[in-house]
Amino acid sequence: MNYERGVLSLVVCGLILISGCQDNQGVNPQPESEANSVQSEQLKKEMRQEFERCLNAAESGDAMEQSNLGVLYANGVGVEQDPFKAMEWYQKAAKQGNRVGQYHIGTMYLNGEGVKQDHNQAIEWFRKSAEQGFDAAQFNIGAMYRDGEGVKQDYRQALEWFRKAAEQQNADAQYNLGFMYYKGEGVKQDLKQSLEWFLKSAEQGETDAQYNLGIMYANGKGVKQDYNQAVAWFRKAASQGHELAKETLSELGESP
Repeated sequence: MNYERGVLSLVVCGLILISGCQDNQGVNPQPESEANSVQSEQLKKEMRQEFERCLNAAESGDAMEQSNLGVLYANGVGVEQDPFKAMEWYQKAAKQGNRVGQYHIGTMYLNGEGVKQDHNQAIEWFRKSAEQGFDAAQFNIGAMYRDGEGVKQDYRQALEWFRKAAEQQNADAQYNLGFMYYKGEGVKQDLKQSLEWFLKSAEQGETDAQYNLGIMYANGKGVKQDYNQAVAWFRKAASQGHELAKETLSELGESP
């Protein structure tokens, strides 16, 4: 059975990196109870304290904390959500040459948050950040060249920027680099290189990469065909909720 259909579409660009201050974004809503209500109030208090700490540091001129404060405003952590305030603090950080602040301005322009959407401005700000070595910005430039957003579509440029980010262990960039080698986009098709980059991404837990490794082992593409390895990679992806991996295991008569 041929599973080439399972080589998935590219990772979407425009991820907003949350960095710096503790914003507790991973906390799930709790059922109503007296104990949980107390915990919720305590959490709100801690988030407010973190906001105030960031605010004091940002007002003193700390560029990284100015960027972090923008993140808190953007996500409504410890303060009412306000994309315009977020943009204001990102700009203060960026004026000091802070690469994370520059990156966040790029995401705001990319998504039209706190500012009119402008892909040309987005890639300009991503470039400022990327030239300082920030891998998330490098990844986004690659994605914009790949998709022709704000720039003329150019697979070679996309490949170059994905590689810069991938070499800094950016799992999304590694995945996209693997996909471009698989499809021969901007580079001569090279299934062994594709496998290598998917492996790097998969080892960091990227589920699409894990699934694609399963596909390549199942079909013997870029590697000797190995049913057991294919199933093992499908299971890794399925264990993290990858629906297509679950479906494929079911088709093979294998347990998740």
